Amino acid sequence: MRGARLLTAAAAALALLLTGCSTTGDRGTDGTDGVVRLRFQSLAWQPESVDANKELVRQWNAAHPRIQVDYVQGSWDSVHDQLLTSFEGGEAPDLIHDASDDLADFAYGGYLADLRGLLPARLRADVPERSWRTTTFGNGIYGVPFLQEPRMIMANRSLLKDAGVRVPTAEHPWTWPEFRQVAKDLTAAMGEGRYAVAWPLKEPVSVSLNLGLSAGGRLFHRDPDGRAVLRFEEGDAVVPGTVRAMVDTDRTASRATLGSGGSDTLPGFFGGKYAMVPLGFSYRQQIVRQAPKGFDWTVLPAPAGAGGLTQGVSPQTLSIAEDSPHKKEAAQFLDFFLQPRNTVRLARGDWMLPTSTAALADPALHTAAYGWATGAAVARQLSPAPAPSVRGYPEWKDKVATPAFQEYYSGAIDAAELRKRLVVDGNRVLARYQRR
Repeated sequence: MRGARLLTAAAAALALLLTGCSTTGDRGTDGTDGVVRLRFQSLAWQPESVDANKELVRQWNAAHPRIQVDYVQGSWDSVHDQLLTSFEGGEAPDLIHDASDDLADFAYGGYLADLRGLLPARLRADVPERSWRTTTFGNGIYGVPFLQEPRMIMANRSLLKDAGVRVPTAEHPWTWPEFRQVAKDLTAAMGEGRYAVAWPLKEPVSVSLNLGLSAGGRLFHRDPDGRAVLRFEEGDAVVPGTVRAMVDTDRTASRATLGSGGSDTLPGFFGGKYAMVPLGFSYRQQIVRQAPKGFDWTVLPAPAGAGGLTQGVSPQTLSIAEDSPHKKEAAQFLDFFLQPRNTVRLARGDWMLPTSTAALADPALHTAAYGWATGAAVARQLSPAPAPSVRGYPEWKDKVATPAFQEYYSGAIDAAELRKRLVVDGNRVLARYQRR
């Protein structure tokens, strides 16, 4: 689960860089004993995931005395600035954990190695082509997508049962209109002061675009000459329009949660104020740890539209620095680290889903407990997020799309103004990057 990038995190970035540099001395050089030494910066943060990462590094080091890997702890909150600083200073880790929507500028900037000639055939074949598209920029592949997180609906099973609504499955999901009607029925059954849905939209762009794929929306398109262009079409309006109607017209979604992060909604969810909360799949771990004893909850697929259960994801990735003198050895470690059995362990540690076809088939990810089976069924229909491969996307997201969606969901602007800002203002941003 990626935190927001903090553009003012220079101090934190420098601290991380210095921490990383202190582990091995001169980066990418052999010791006097001739041992190849690699630095692996991991962004694992959940205890089970950190333990899994460190244990896999320990196993590798025990089996490969001539190629040693040093584990360096990074942070999602400052990774973009920290990596930029380390790249420009020639001190980047050899092995880099990040997310696909953060790679474009690094790939186009020449900081990441093209992996096409480095990865073994087994690994290339095990990850579906749709996942490879998330890390393909131009003609190169600049990261291995290995963990992914769909947005699911965490639901109070008891409240759904009391309201008598149909409970969806991956085989028979709700449509977006049905979801809106179910929310009306739930809110009526729950009583005054309570809502069917809490939408945590502190970061509204990824939610709107990624769920929009299920309704046939894309927003980002390519002209015949390959240039990216923004168009707001019928499918793009379904998710924003549904959320706005639930808040303003139906009164089935809480206005108070629109500026909240996912964790902020959990106390109200546990207390019965909200029956359902659309959240990333990994939030199940927080629910398991924090829910009161006896809390009856379940995991439901997000609604489907013209695109079925398709939704966009930006997988977590592993890359190799272009200036690493030991790319071959780094790729060997990636092959070990991402063996299916290891990927299953990493996925369970992060409460996420693997991109690996073999790992996704593991029985451990198909149990009914905690919604694993529902998530695995949805994982087969995940697609690349619509925009991160587009140059200029970070600026469009931060300066145009985020404030526009926030104002739309709050009721400050209407759909026409939302469309104008996303498309007209957005295309001006993209045009600057595509002239370069």
